[in-house]
Amino acid sequence: MTQRSFRGKTVVVTGAAGGLGRSLCLRFSEAGARVAALDRDANGLQTLAHELAAQGGEIHTQLCDVTDAAACAAAMQAVHARWGGIDVLVNNAGIAHRSAFAATRLDVIRRVMDVNFFGAVHCTHAALADLRAARGLVITISSVAGFSPLIGRTGYAASKHALHGFFDSLRAELADDGVGVLLVCPSFIDTGIDQAALGGDGRPAGHSRLTTGRQATPDEVAQAILQAASHGKTLLLFSATARLAWWLSRCWPNLYAALMRRRLQGEMRTQHQQGGD
Repeated sequence: MTQRSFRGKTVVVTGAAGGLGRSLCLRFSEAGARVAALDRDANGLQTLAHELAAQGGEIHTQLCDVTDAAACAAAMQAVHARWGGIDVLVNNAGIAHRSAFAATRLDVIRRVMDVNFFGAVHCTHAALADLRAARGLVITISSVAGFSPLIGRTGYAASKHALHGFFDSLRAELADDGVGVLLVCPSFIDTGIDQAALGGDGRPAGHSRLTTGRQATPDEVAQAILQAASHGKTLLLFSATARLAWWLSRCWPNLYAALMRRRLQGEMRTQHQQGGD
C-alpha cells in the first residue's frame, strides 16, 4: 500500500485545544498539513493558534460543541469554504465518567454518549462528502474500553464500543470510495481526562486509583497515530497494556474480568460509599 502523505492536506481535529488533540494538531502541522482545530475552549484554541503560527503552520480555529449537529455542519462548511475541502477528520473530542451504574444518573450516561459517540457521528456526517471526494481518512479516538468491558465506567465503555460498531461498519461502506478509517485504542494518556471524569451525580469524580504507573504522553500517542495513519492501518492498539487487554479479553474473557474486578475493588468500594452518603 502506498504511504499516505499529509503535506498540503486539510486535517480537522475535534477536541483540539488541549491534551491529545493539541498534540495531533502540532504533529499534523509538522507533516505539512493545514489544520482546522475545533473545540469549545476559546482560550485554548487561541494558544494553539499561536503555537502553530510560530512553527509556520496554517491553522483555522473554530468554536464547536460536537453534541450540536448543526454546529458541526457549520464548522465543516467553514473549513470547506476556506480551504476547498477536508482530507482527514480526527474525531478526538471526548469525556469520561467513573461510577458504578447503580450510583449513576441516567443523564450522565446520556451526556457521555452525546459527546463520545454522537459527537463523532455528527462530525463524520458533516465531513463525509468532502472525505469521499478526497478519498480521505477518518481517525477516531477510542480506547481499551472500546473492545473490552470496564467496571465502573459502563457509560464510557458503551460510548467507545458504539464507536467500533459504527466505524467498522462505515469502513466497509466506504471501501469502494477509497476512504480509510482508523480506530485508535490507547490505554492511559497523561491528558487529565480521567481526573476530569464525571461522577455518578454529574460532578467531577476526582482522582482515580486505576491510573497507576507511567502514562503515555500525548505527543507519543500523536506520533504513533500519525505513523499508523500514513501506513493505512485500521486499528492502533497503543501500548503493551492495550495489546494485552485485546488478547486477554478475547481469548480469556473470564480471566480478564477477574483481573479487572480485583484491580478496581478498592476504587469501587470507595465510590459505592460516596454514592450512599
